[in-house]
Amino acid sequence: MKHLFFSLLISFCFFSCKSKPKEIAEKATEAQPFVWEAANVYFMLTDRFRDGNEANNLNYNRTKKPATLRGFMGGDMAGITQSIKEGYFDKLGVNAIWFSPVLEQIHDSTDEGTGNTYAFHGYWTKDWTSFDANFGTEADFKELVETAHQHGIRILMDVVMNHTGPVTEKDLVWDDTWVRTEPGCSYQNYDTAVSCTLVKNLPDILTNSNENVDLPTPLVEKWKAEGRYETEMKELDEFFKKTGLKRSPKNYIIKWLTDYVREYGVDGYRVDTVKHVEESAWNTLNEQAQIAFTEWKKANPTAVLDDNAFYMLGELYGYSIDHKRFYDFGDKKVDYYANGFDNLINFQFKYDARQDYETIFSKYDSILHHDLKGKSVMNYISSHDDGDPFDKTRTKPYESATKLLLTPGISQIYYGDETKRPLIIEDTEGDATLRSYMNWEYLAHGDVISVLTHWQKLGQFRKAHPAIGAGRHHMISQSPYVFSRTFNSDKVVVGLDLAKGNKEISVADIFKNDTTVTDHYSGKTATVINGKVTVDSEFSIVLLHE
Repeated sequence: MKHLFFSLLISFCFFSCKSKPKEIAEKATEAQPFVWEAANVYFMLTDRFRDGNEANNLNYNRTKKPATLRGFMGGDMAGITQSIKEGYFDKLGVNAIWFSPVLEQIHDSTDEGTGNTYAFHGYWTKDWTSFDANFGTEADFKELVETAHQHGIRILMDVVMNHTGPVTEKDLVWDDTWVRTEPGCSYQNYDTAVSCTLVKNLPDILTNSNENVDLPTPLVEKWKAEGRYETEMKELDEFFKKTGLKRSPKNYIIKWLTDYVREYGVDGYRVDTVKHVEESAWNTLNEQAQIAFTEWKKANPTAVLDDNAFYMLGELYGYSIDHKRFYDFGDKKVDYYANGFDNLINFQFKYDARQDYETIFSKYDSILHHDLKGKSVMNYISSHDDGDPFDKTRTKPYESATKLLLTPGISQIYYGDETKRPLIIEDTEGDATLRSYMNWEYLAHGDVISVLTHWQKLGQFRKAHPAIGAGRHHMISQSPYVFSRTFNSDKVVVGLDLAKGNKEISVADIFKNDTTVTDHYSGKTATVINGKVTVDSEFSIVLLHE
């Protein structure tokens, strides 16, 4: 019954949200290449998005009662794949998906002070070489990546290199040649943010070590019990012989992480806890991922989407676009863009979103095309570990979409932004309130359908026009507020907070006189006369393109 109810909701949404602009966007997408700097990324916690296989919901005897929203709830890779197949992301204009880690997690639960918690979030790795049964199988991962690629959607794999999962009775601490268990990070300077544990009982990988070390004892015992020790060792021997890298802790993990690029064609990484690992490790990860991506493309020529290189996006907690190239530890400034990263998550946007459109757009245009030229940032309004999101009460869903999806840079939709998924959940502790299950049932509500349609139209427009995220911004008029974006041959004109009904808009010299342009939002067309167009629509927003 659960799957039947979900299918009915999706079908209802498909027919309710279907619109003429969708067809226009698909045609325009074919003419414009994919550009990472303009991507529209959808991020979900794998466990909290959709249950595509109820048979894998209980594994490793994870039967202890968790605190509110701190246990596994059934979401898996199969659920994400089903939503891709049904066109959910196509209709949202999504062209890249980032889902939380799906590698094997610690089997037991632990309490970090916020209640008994299982590793549903995916950031407590037990084994980098296998998938967690709650999230699915190797075949599920393969199908997810291939299905996404068939829809023109890139995959950003969420990777962790800083720490293992917490130590429990079932999940033993790794050897001291691999991890440190103290001191805890105090964040007073570079060393106290890197050579330390993030929190108590979260062993920190010795990524600073350049010594050859044997595999950790608990992992060796696990592999032997599973009957794959010899196979794994053979692969490791071949990798280290081929690369010439030392058998240091970080290089083992780099081998394991790049295998998913080499074998499945993952398009990029979203890298966790960037500032807690030495820059040299990120450079090596990038170098090996580029090699692996090239090897995958060579082995799978008919599956290659484009000529883009492997992409690395980093979670440098606290980084702001205002920092530009450098993150300041107090005693040392580090340019992570020069150390493996193409993009950093921008923790500032949620505050900038409180300003007017032009203040936001002109600021981001200036920084991205000068200080960060050739690089970019990823903006968000809410996320899985940010307790102060923009519009926490979900009272500004239209403004949230408009500002996020029209701001220069990469946009990150956090699952449920587009459906008003609540971010305030009773009886939760800490970040659990941000991690409720996807509110699919809201798709039966008319007001949510209206919000979703707004996100879809803007998302499709953004996907079709890389000028939105990667182009140059120019304000045409302040009142009414109209601006242009241009990127190579791609040109658009956007009007916001306009009068409903008949409205005249200047397009400056973006479109020539007598050119027929289309308003993506309403689906209506108009002809440019004396540098202006007249659009008669019931909406206060106009998205013009040829």
